[in-house]
Amino acid sequence: MDLKISPLATRLRPDRIEDIVGQDHLLGKGRSLRRSLETGNLFSLIFWGPPGSGKTTIARLMAQYSKCPFESFSAVLSGVKELREIIDSAKRTYRSEGRPTILFVDEIHRFNKAQQDAFLPHVESGLIILIGATTQNPSFEIIPPLLSRTRVMTIKPLEPEDMAVIVDRALKDRERGLGKLSIDIEQEALQYIVSISHGDARAALNNLESASYFVQADKDNKRVLTKSGVALALDKKHLLYDKNGEEHYNLISALHKSMRGSDTQASIYWLYRMLEAGEDPLFIARRLIRFASEDIGLADPRALEVALTSYQAWERVGPPEAKLCLAQAVVYLATAPKSNSLYLAERSVRKEIEESGPLPVPLHLRNAPTGLMKHMGYGDGYRYPHDYPDGRVRQEYFPEKMKQTVFYRPSNRAFEREIRNKMIEQHKSKAGNTKIDTSPSKRG
Repeated sequence: MDLKISPLATRLRPDRIEDIVGQDHLLGKGRSLRRSLETGNLFSLIFWGPPGSGKTTIARLMAQYSKCPFESFSAVLSGVKELREIIDSAKRTYRSEGRPTILFVDEIHRFNKAQQDAFLPHVESGLIILIGATTQNPSFEIIPPLLSRTRVMTIKPLEPEDMAVIVDRALKDRERGLGKLSIDIEQEALQYIVSISHGDARAALNNLESASYFVQADKDNKRVLTKSGVALALDKKHLLYDKNGEEHYNLISALHKSMRGSDTQASIYWLYRMLEAGEDPLFIARRLIRFASEDIGLADPRALEVALTSYQAWERVGPPEAKLCLAQAVVYLATAPKSNSLYLAERSVRKEIEESGPLPVPLHLRNAPTGLMKHMGYGDGYRYPHDYPDGRVRQEYFPEKMKQTVFYRPSNRAFEREIRNKMIEQHKSKAGNTKIDTSPSKRG
């Protein structure tokens, strides 16, 4: 590739370990990956990290330092045919030179299970050294057999000070960077480029390059990048977000836990982080409905009504007005009294059903619409609660083998305190089974 016409981010790709900014936990002196690069003793690995954090750069350095052939393979653009060609080439290289081929697979998480399986025999034989790059959690996206044959290394987002070094280096480099343009940059402009790039070095250099060619010389023939100039040159950058990936679940988890912890301010923040990044508002509303039962339940029965209303508001009104309806629901749920009693009851009863299986319904609880069923004892002994004081009567409603198992244990918080007291009263009142006179004249 002709570097003269390549994007700035490509031209400035480091070709020495010392030039890599950040990732000291992997490339600092004495660290395992650095020792591997310096000694040429390579191993298959998966780089897990956000875009623009250096995954591809480190992979290329591994090939450069080891002198091994390097093949780049994109899970988006390439398929089985290309993989076979690479494997055939790797076999020829191994036979003639005795060296493995480094196969760099970008976005490896996009391969399905069968496609990932195709790498296994070649990794195991040592024919290829697989370097996979992914922005998604390998625990969820990479098959276990492949994970067991590789090492997962986490690539961290670049810190602001690291990003500033990269931008400054690009402005000063006269051979590969923008040094020949003689551009100065104001501190506020530098901080702005760093902030909108969200730890992505590639994004920062692309933003810098766009802004640099946009800025005009002033009356003194100086070119100075200002914050307002950069803002004019660049479109608004979208927040890092993948609605089908890990960040999707990270953010909804943060919202859920902030509401559970009754932190109103954090709850609003995480809500709008998702909305501004393009999350489906109805997905959020569905989670609010679940939260209302799971973490509030009967401590505040109105919570479920509020959550349901926020869903309906979005369906009927839509953006942008309905965003505030979701915010209203989030604030209500965050400040509501909390109880997970219903959630624990759900777990408990599901576990019981799984362990005890389909226990038969007691005969006295069964309906008897036919004579045969009556003859078999269906409905025998059933006590009609309305025939007893307060509409309550002591009788067994569980299957024979369970006998008064307790699933729901209301807390002593808010409205659940009232429910708890009612349950206690109901239990006591069932002790008396005196039947009420139910003659028609007294039913009213």
